[in-house]
Amino acid sequence: MAKAFAEQGMNLALADIDGEKLSQVEAQLHSSGVQVKTYIVDVTNKDAVIQAVAEANEVFGNIHIVCANAGVSGKMEPLDQAAVEDWDWLIDVNLKGSAYVIQAAMPFLLNHPGDAHIVITSSISGLRVYEPSRGQGIYNTSKYGLVGMGEALKVDLAPHDIGVSILCPGVVNTELSHSGKSRPQKYGGAIETNGNHELAKAAESGTDPLQFGRWVIKAIEQNQLYVITHPEDRELVEARMTKIMEAFDISGNLTGT
Repeated sequence: MAKAFAEQGMNLALADIDGEKLSQVEAQLHSSGVQVKTYIVDVTNKDAVIQAVAEANEVFGNIHIVCANAGVSGKMEPLDQAAVEDWDWLIDVNLKGSAYVIQAAMPFLLNHPGDAHIVITSSISGLRVYEPSRGQGIYNTSKYGLVGMGEALKVDLAPHDIGVSILCPGVVNTELSHSGKSRPQKYGGAIETNGNHELAKAAESGTDPLQFGRWVIKAIEQNQLYVITHPEDRELVEARMTKIMEAFDISGNLTGT
């Protein structure tokens, strides 16, 4: 997304927990002629998030687009094998971290009605649970939560003319499946992730992240709420919705109405 925004001439404030990679990206993007400021931030630290967002607003004078994109995948194990630390890490990063970013940026976005947008990176796993299990139960939980957050924001911010998009991608060519290598000590420290896991293997030939960034720009321009990039998952989402509607149809069996 950062590269795609740079292609459009936008100035960028980037935050990540990995300072080395931030420096690499900053060098790449400076060559495109846009202003870039970087902040080494752990999104589970709300005070650090607030400070970084405030500094970015001071540097650039305006914040128009906020992307709540930080995410980790966890161990990819069944929920009956999950530990409390697994829950804490994914919920704190994927769900609460996104909330911290959006909350910190909200006062600045409200200064630009009609010219502000929030992008929340959920996942196709925020719209369906894959069968047979891929060990994504905690990840599903966090990503379902982000969909609910985005839907609520869309309603709450409509009077302020601030747009919201929920990105629900399929497999992207990133190192998400190996995010456990940088798990902080407060959550139990680094963990080895399964390089043979089907999703880790699929990521190697997944969609180029830059392509996603360009799709996100189109979604912002069209003020599109749900951003679906892999329509091959449609049947799984439809199957879930069918089960929900069937539960409405038979609700009288429980309530007697």
